[in-house]
Amino acid sequence: MGQEKPELGDAAKKQNPDGKGKNITRRDLLKSLATIPVFGALYYNVIKKQMSDALRKQQILDELGLKDSAPAVIPQTTGELVRIGLIGYGFRGDQVVRAAGFPHPEWVEEQLEVARKTGRDIRLKALLEQEDLNIAITGVCDLFDVRAERAVTTSRRDSLPGSKFTPLPAAKRYRHYQELLDSKEVDAVIIATPDHWHSQIVIDAANAGKHIYCEKCMTRTIEETLKTVDAVKKSGVVFQLGHQSFQSQSHIKAREIIKKNILGGISLIESTTNRNSPFAAWVWDIHPEASRKNIDWEQFQVPAPHKVPFSLERFFRWRCWYDYGTGISGDILSHSFSAVNHIMGLGVPRSAVASGGLYYYKDGRDVPDVFNVALEFPDRNLTFLYSATLANGRNRGTVFMGHDASMEVSRNLTVTVDDQSTRYKEKIERGIIDTSLPLFSYRPDSQGIDAITSATEKYYFEKGFMYTFKAGRRVDSTYLHLKDWLNAIRNGGQPKCDIDRGFEESITCHMATLSYLQNRKVEWDPVNRRVI
Repeated sequence: MGQEKPELGDAAKKQNPDGKGKNITRRDLLKSLATIPVFGALYYNVIKKQMSDALRKQQILDELGLKDSAPAVIPQTTGELVRIGLIGYGFRGDQVVRAAGFPHPEWVEEQLEVARKTGRDIRLKALLEQEDLNIAITGVCDLFDVRAERAVTTSRRDSLPGSKFTPLPAAKRYRHYQELLDSKEVDAVIIATPDHWHSQIVIDAANAGKHIYCEKCMTRTIEETLKTVDAVKKSGVVFQLGHQSFQSQSHIKAREIIKKNILGGISLIESTTNRNSPFAAWVWDIHPEASRKNIDWEQFQVPAPHKVPFSLERFFRWRCWYDYGTGISGDILSHSFSAVNHIMGLGVPRSAVASGGLYYYKDGRDVPDVFNVALEFPDRNLTFLYSATLANGRNRGTVFMGHDASMEVSRNLTVTVDDQSTRYKEKIERGIIDTSLPLFSYRPDSQGIDAITSATEKYYFEKGFMYTFKAGRRVDSTYLHLKDWLNAIRNGGQPKCDIDRGFEESITCHMATLSYLQNRKVEWDPVNRRVI
């Protein structure tokens, strides 16, 4: 017990003291470990198991054609300044411009206070580590005066002393978005208004030759979708829909796995969204200073099918009504469908059957708080099932179910072989693959694909919509999505979630909504571009 244990390198040197000749082999290393007194047996078994697991992992990855991923590189921003017009500065508008490097001073103070109290400043640190996108916010438009003034303050970007982000001149405030589009000081627009305004603003922006970043859902109706797509394609502007999950490393890896047919024939996909708080159910705060005097209610209502008297609740909690929003379908299903569509390229489903109801929030809203839909893709031999509730928070991931394996995707990714797999039958019988454990996992914040060798390994899946890991660090997914859009503006090409992906997302979500509202199965006629 009194002996000092030699270092691993010392044990290896005993086999080859001069450092010359053949390299130390796995067998040599294990033999040398076995000679170490007292701890030798323990270390021998641990290292032997690790090496065996590594060989097993490499054998599987080699056969499947997968490789451990090198850290993803974030493309550098190149090109001249892009001048941005911001249309809509509510909760999401604030998030988008913050991701672009324009935090409001109050947010910066909040993060500094968190750092003072906890010693952690992850969110502010991540923002300060971002590359400057070389944009300026030159115009803002919001129908609520208080928010418009906040947007002007944010545009100055003078709340980050000592950072690489240079303060800028304050943006000009416009009372109507059309005035902003007419400005020669605006090259592109970020649209973060309620859904019912998306289509008309996108069409007008395209006609004005402004590049467009629009939050989802892209439109409120099928008719709006067709007009919007036609206008954007005719104009030739660069369009990006705000589904930042397109930048998720786990989704990019999932695309590779699907392409290599590792799961076998996929017949069923399940995706879910459970949320359980008033805020998550769109019961958003009503600003204490808001009133009829500082909100342009008439302009807010212009595209709404039903006009009602001034209502603070409808203005701030607009997602609760179909007059302004698209309910669970356009707000939440759109995320799940777009992620799956990005991974598999499904396109528009042949049919949709939806159900649900308003079971918990009896607050005057007309959108359901429980929603389920079956989307059929007979040409792909699969069904996509989606379900959501706004009154329970049980986390459930998105699962792709193939004949040979299943894949669960969120911020991380896990593939598990099916007991009855044809492709992996021999490896299952030989004990190379244990179907009670994941075949492999992918965690962007670790070292690529890891073989799972312990039953105690647990995975906590998150949706992965807020941030991802690239170049060894945490990065805001919205920042990457904006960068993708700006790179397309400056260098040509199409961003990842272009107008075609927007068309597929919108039509799918509106099919689900129509099925729910009309209580029937609806089908898509791609030739005549209509629902039947």
